[in-house]
Amino acid sequence: MDEDGSNDMKRAAERDADRLREAERQRHTLLAQTVFLGSLALMFVLPIVGGAYLGRWIDAMFEEYSVRWTVSLIVLGVVVGTVNVFLFIRERP
Repeated sequence: MDEDGSNDMKRAAERDADRLREAERQRHTLLAQTVFLGSLALMFVLPIVGGAYLGRWIDAMFEEYSVRWTVSLIVLGVVVGTVNVFLFIRERP
């Protein structure tokens, strides 16, 4: 093998080793991953629970028993929570 081929292989190996070291430095810890998943869960669940409580309060204001607002606002909460999670994951580096 000529000298240029050997140098190219050496540079490629060094570049790959540098990439591996950088990836190891940027690896997230278990605590960071737990916080990330907890944030996702809150972003998804809070609009659903808020919609359920608000809908139940609105339904209680009427004399006849109805769950129309409760169900509607729970569905809206699912949509809002899904959009929240999608946007949060999309913007994450």
